[in-house]
Parts: sequence; structure tokens; C-alpha cells
Amino acid sequence: MALWGRPAVRSLRRWGPGGGRRPIAFSAGVSGILGNGGSSKKEKLSLQDIAELIRSRACQRVVVMVGAGISTPSGIPDFRSPGSGRYSNLQQYDIPYPEAIFELSFFLYNPKPFLSLAKKLYPGNHRPNVTHYFLRLLHDKGQLLRLYTQNIDGLERASGIPASKLVEAHGSFASATCTVCRRTAPGEDFWADVLGDRVPCCPVCSGIMKPDIVFFGESLPERFLLHVVDFPTADLLLILGTSLQVEPFASLSEAVRSSVPRLLMNRDMVGPLAWRPRSRDVVQLGDLVHSVERLVELLGWTEEMKDLVRRETGKVTGCDK
Repeated sequence: MALWGRPAVRSLRRWGPGGGRRPIAFSAGVSGILGNGGSSKKEKLSLQDIAELIRSRACQRVVVMVGAGISTPSGIPDFRSPGSGRYSNLQQYDIPYPEAIFELSFFLYNPKPFLSLAKKLYPGNHRPNVTHYFLRLLHDKGQLLRLYTQNIDGLERASGIPASKLVEAHGSFASATCTVCRRTAPGEDFWADVLGDRVPCCPVCSGIMKPDIVFFGESLPERFLLHVVDFPTADLLLILGTSLQVEPFASLSEAVRSSVPRLLMNRDMVGPLAWRPRSRDVVQLGDLVHSVERLVELLGWTEEMKDLVRRETGKVTGCDK
């Protein structure tokens, strides 16, 4: 499904002369990183440079793309890793092939396999980790323009990032819709049935209630169209824990202007950053939590991060008593 095109992106660019943006005075170091240091030579950026752009507030419209890799430290397997991914461990469910568990036609025929899987994803079973809280801190500092997530686990919401800052590209369990009459209901009603091992049914027509996550062949949520405005106006793109294999999400990594730095923190080199890199790309491969902790350290946010995690952990502990 072609939800976006370059002509549409170009037509919505808001970075003309003046642009209504308040001028910011940068240090010589930041000016050099931004390409305003008087030299025509484009130097390779580093993680330290990205940290300086954020710390100095030279970048105040940060767009973030995340995938299943940010949630694996919270105990949620991704889908595609050989051996450990969910697609490799679906033998326990009565399904003809792994992808069937996310096919609408199979769900309508037999919703129980999906509901069994959904029960394992119940928000109360898992907690946000350091990556989620780093993004929350970025929001608290007023620098997060939008967070685009492929995840359906709800941990971005659980970390305290407001829904207005989220684009849940593959939907969420926050609400559910009847597959027959299209009546909507809050996610709490859906979970009450799932946790009680019941198939959620519509109280009006008795149709099956399906959570508002995107199954194969379904359209992406309308909020996904925010990318037409967000990416052309972004001044920094962070890409964390994603294989960049699923379209149209993956192609968004190329929707920022060519002058905008892109930071990839991931286990492997992926997507357009691997086969069509740009001069201002920064790549940090390896363990994602370690990479994020290193960035937080370079930003000088370590103590703030610890305080945030303590506060949020305290809230969860208080609710569990």
C-alpha cells in the first residue's frame, strides 16, 4: 500500500527562508556538526556529535523509529530472529503456518491461537526498559516530535509517552472493534475476556471483538499519515531496534532531508542505511541497551535517567501492592 510519495513529502516541507522558527545561537562545535562551520568538507559524524546536537538543543524536532528490538530487553521476543523469534516458536498453537496467527481470515475462523498469544503480551506482564525511558526523557525535554513504533506491546505508552506523540504503525491493544458491526470498545473490555480465557464478543451483535492492531492485508492507522509532515520537518532521525524489513514503515528512514543526521542503533546494519548510506549517518551496532546507555552518558543525562526509572518503577510497585 503506497501511503506516501516524494512529491507529497516535498509539497509539505516547511523549511523555507524564515520558516517561522526562532533563531538559535550555536557554539562553533555545533555549527561545524550542522555544516555551518565554513568548510565545504563533510566530516563523518560520531555518536558524540549526535549527543552534542541533542544536548545543545540544536535538534528540537527529533523523530524516532523503533521496532521489536527495543522490547526484547523487557522479555518480549521479536518475531523474526531465527530460533528465538515468535515466528520460530508458534508450534504450540493450532495454526497451519506461522503468519496465519496475524491473518484476519484465520482469526475469524479460529481466534483462539491469536488470543493465546495476546495473553502473553498483556501490558501488565512486561515493563519498559532503559530505551523506552530514554525516549520518555527526550519527550520530557520537549525535543521529541514523534515516535513511530512497529510494536504492539504498549511499552511506549507504559513509559509515560503521551498518545499524541506516538504513531503506532501496526496499531495497539488500547481499543478493540467488532468484526461485524464495527462497534468500538476500550481495550480493558477486551483484556477482561482474554485474561478470563473467553473469546471477546460484541455486546450488541455477538460478533468477535478484534483488538485494533494491524493484521496482514489491513490498512495502517490514519495517524500513520502524520509522517507526510513529520519526516520532512525533522532535524534528527533516530532508528532503534528494527530490521527495517516491513513496508511502508521501512522506507520512512529515507523520508528525512538528506542534510538531516540519522542515527541507527541496532544489532545489525539494516535497510537503506546499509545499501544506500548518507554522509551524515551514524551507526552504533551491538547491544541496544549498552548503546543507549552510552548515548545517555554522552548527553549528561545519566542521573536524570536514574531518577525517572526510580519514579516510574515506584508507580508500578505501588499499583501492584
